[in-house]
Amino acid sequence: MSWFRREKKGISTSTQEKKEAPDGLWNKCPSCKKALHTTDLEENKWVCMYCNYHLRIGSKEYFNVLFDNNQFTEIFPNLTSGDPLHFIDSKPYTTRLAETTQKTGLKDAIRAAHGKINGEDIMIACMDFNFIGGSMGSVVGEKIARSIDYSLKHKVPFLMISKSGGARMMEAAFSLMQMAKTSAKLALLSEAKIPYISLLTDPTTGGVTASYAMLGDINIAEPGALIGFAGPRVIKETIKKDLPKGFQTSEFVLEHGFLDFIVDRREMKNKIADFLKMMKN
Repeated sequence: MSWFRREKKGISTSTQEKKEAPDGLWNKCPSCKKALHTTDLEENKWVCMYCNYHLRIGSKEYFNVLFDNNQFTEIFPNLTSGDPLHFIDSKPYTTRLAETTQKTGLKDAIRAAHGKINGEDIMIACMDFNFIGGSMGSVVGEKIARSIDYSLKHKVPFLMISKSGGARMMEAAFSLMQMAKTSAKLALLSEAKIPYISLLTDPTTGGVTASYAMLGDINIAEPGALIGFAGPRVIKETIKKDLPKGFQTSEFVLEHGFLDFIVDRREMKNKIADFLKMMKN
């Protein structure tokens, strides 16, 4: 004898009475394809609980992961790009900037802030891939330069978190100039013997890799991050050969001597704090 008996058969819920899950409640791991609850994912630093895949995150999440109690002071928040070339592709550059700002809530592809990591003072500049592919334009270069100036003035270490598709084509030579500009500023930081930590995340490519991303006193990366100058598809089409397995992943780059070590995001804060204390003492 069954414990429960359905009194009404063929029960159905009308369309009007159906309830949908709120947007943003669930995520899907790009690697193992399993469903991830947003709250659990945030508690795990946006790393998949099943396969340890590091999901792409932006400056808001990195600041939350690294700064003590998520307390920081953002500097130069209102810098925005101009349109010196009056560039138009499928739409005017000014229109693209306005639409991207409205969609993401960001002024450009980078945010800069100072605060503490495990009690240690630090200046952090973090790129956002959601803003035109994290492309490096004049505002990105200027914010990095001003962040370095802050580090020089206050004698605090500088952490650069790179996440970019490369130089911003809409600004052409103005974008490429940022490679030299940021590299020159980092040379001043080196002369002052102030630590510079470069964190490469997925993806770090193009002119960013060819400049400030690879100039750290230590270069570290997250597991599985794509790191390189040209993309794998472009290289394969150029050399007409199949590429090695795992080509341009952070593990591949580490093996070939371009990184110092790879750090799990959940251990990132403590690792960086330990390095800062070591350099301080």
